Amino acid sequence: MISNLKHRFFLSLFFFMSGLSFSTWASRIPTIKTIFGFNEAELGSMLLALPIGSLLGLPISGWLVSRYNSRVPLTVGYGLNAFALALIGFAHNTFTLVAAVVIFAFTTRIFNISVNTQAITLQKRFDKKIMGSFHGYWSMGGIGGILISTLLIGLNVSIQMHFVAVAVVMLIITLYSYQFLLKGDRSETGNKLNLKKPDPYIAYLGLVVFLCAICEGGMFDWSGIYFQEIIKVKVFTYGYLVFMTFMAASRFLSDLIVARFGMPKSYIMSAVFIVSGISLAIIFPYFWTAMIGFSLVGFGTAAIIPMSYALAGASKKYSAGMAISIIATYSITGMLLGPPLIGYLAHAFNLRVSFVIFAICGILLIPITRMFFKHQRLSDQTA
Repeated sequence: MISNLKHRFFLSLFFFMSGLSFSTWASRIPTIKTIFGFNEAELGSMLLALPIGSLLGLPISGWLVSRYNSRVPLTVGYGLNAFALALIGFAHNTFTLVAAVVIFAFTTRIFNISVNTQAITLQKRFDKKIMGSFHGYWSMGGIGGILISTLLIGLNVSIQMHFVAVAVVMLIITLYSYQFLLKGDRSETGNKLNLKKPDPYIAYLGLVVFLCAICEGGMFDWSGIYFQEIIKVKVFTYGYLVFMTFMAASRFLSDLIVARFGMPKSYIMSAVFIVSGISLAIIFPYFWTAMIGFSLVGFGTAAIIPMSYALAGASKKYSAGMAISIIATYSITGMLLGPPLIGYLAHAFNLRVSFVIFAICGILLIPITRMFFKHQRLSDQTA
């Protein structure tokens, strides 16, 4: 009999490796921009492949989680994700690059829905909150990926060798860890999507995740470019590194913060950090002010996704897997609009102006979360 602590350890390991995989790709975007000679608009268009691939994976991932135990699509999706990462490194023209990124995003989406379904199921076996820590390990993996990228860039290691090495480690961990994942977590109810009568509870959460995804996606894809072209720093991974570091710190603290202040106030604090941080980086585009600003944005965005996923898992209408799949649709739409929008605005004006989008999203989080919790209170009163 596998203990809950062992389940938690290996599930945390998958979150860690998922963050490492994604940051390996994201931290090398400036390298890809240079190799292919993209301008900002062309890079923004190429980055559309990521959310498009994720959107393609959404209906399939929801179906897989409802049909099988979540550890099956989790393991298969992550194994294929390793293959896609290696494929990106060997892309020799724009077509093969876009195709590889679509596969990478497609498999990432299948894995993410599956691993979060496992996390919500395991959360029910613990008295204390543990969702934030899982996403904290994702951010820690992101930090690890950035540090490795920074080291390898400094050593002039090729992107091909870099991506293949990470992919091999991913495959080894996937094959060994499968045996320690939760079994028998497939839900028999709440697996059908009702488009005729949308659930306001899920819709409000979806809007919150949508705004957060614009900020996260934009920071993932453009923080390196911002430090390279606006801050004029040779080691362009600094901005991404400090963003991910404070995101990780926030996620490990988020369970304690939510327990202390409650979710409504935690959402408001997140919004304030996002707005103040990005404003600082835009108004004062210097190394240390940008580092502080990016750290505040990372701290602010971090808790929104785990809080929203935990609330989605408590849906009275849908199973945990289906609720996360629906929420992920909003998230992917944010990812779809965010990075390309930044690219087009940067091309039309400049990169500093385009980052105002993040501040707008942070401001909008405040009224939408207030509406969500008002709806939740009214629903509880009439139940």
